[in-house]
Parts: sequence; structure tokens; C-alpha cells
Amino acid sequence: MARPRQHAPEALHAQVMAACDAWLQENPVHTLSLRALAREVGCAPSTLLKLYGSFNNLLQHVNIETLAHLREVIEPLSSQAAPEQRLTALARAYWQFAQHDAYRWQLLFDYPLAQEGELDQRQSDMIEGLFLRVEATLKEYQPALDDLEARRLGRTLWGSVHGLVLLGLNERLGYWQGQQLEVGELLDQLLCTILAGLKARSTGT
Repeated sequence: MARPRQHAPEALHAQVMAACDAWLQENPVHTLSLRALAREVGCAPSTLLKLYGSFNNLLQHVNIETLAHLREVIEPLSSQAAPEQRLTALARAYWQFAQHDAYRWQLLFDYPLAQEGELDQRQSDMIEGLFLRVEATLKEYQPALDDLEARRLGRTLWGSVHGLVLLGLNERLGYWQGQQLEVGELLDQLLCTILAGLKARSTGT
């Protein structure tokens, strides 16, 4: 097992992120501890505290990795020609990401995001980039939207998608004729309703 002094900061950070990823594939974050992580990467807990400052800061780096993973998932969707197809694909990709990486996804919301400094800026920039993608697609679909309207609608749409995803993960969406309601179908219905409203705006109906 390597001693702490043998770890360069960059190499140790990569090991820590890999250990967190492996842990969160199978376990919720509240079962993870600084001591367990240190044991996994072969260093003392104090070494991790020296590198990150606190366990919370370490988890904020995991959140940055999660946001990067989410961006990688949705990046290819921009190749779809029709904006309505893109929006529907984004919503479904978010649901699939939350299903596949449920514990990572939960970490984004179970722990407050960074509030200041470089971590806060990096997280804010990444989240804003995701929102801007949605806003730009909404304005492409309905050019009559101004910037403020697109910003508000983008947040409203995301909040609605997020709520369905959260309820779906917790199996709290209810049943119809003995079958659990499907998140994907509800997302399609949500997008269809919102986009129909936007289209009606252009026709004045």
C-alpha cells in the first residue's frame, strides 16, 4: 500500500474520485466517510483533509464530476435537428442518468452545493451551461420568447422534469389499472403540453 507522501496531489485526486465513483455505484453517500475513502486509496484521513480542506469540499468535487458526466450524456443530443425532439431527449436523458447513477444524482441535492470560491464558480458555470442549452432550444422552438421568458420557462420545465424524476425514483407517482405510471411517458406528456402552449402563442389561439 502506498504511503501518503508517495501520492502527488493530481494522482491522489484521481484515485479519490475513482474510489467515490465505485462507492456511489452501489451505496448512498451517507454511508461514505473520510476514513473509508482514505483506506480505499491508501493514505491517512489527514492527507485528504490537507488536499480538500474538508469532507464537504471533497464531495463538491464529486458533484463537479457528476455534472461533467451529465453534460457528456446530453452533449450528443444537440445533433437532433428538431428542437422539440431535443427537449424531449434531454428530459428522457435526465431520467435515464438519474436511474443509472442514482446515488451520484442524489448527492447533487442531498448536500448543499458550494457557496463560495473556485468550487462554487465551477459548479455555477456548469449548471448555467445546462440551463442555457434548454433556454436556447426553447427560443429556437418559439422565437417570440424573450430572454427573461426563456429563462423562467427553462427553470419551470427543469423543475417539472426533476420532480417527475424524483417521484419516479421513489416510486411515488401512483398506479393506473394496477400498473405503475411510467416516468418516460409522463415526461413526454409534459413536453407535449408545454410545447403545444408555446406553439399556440405563435398562432394566437
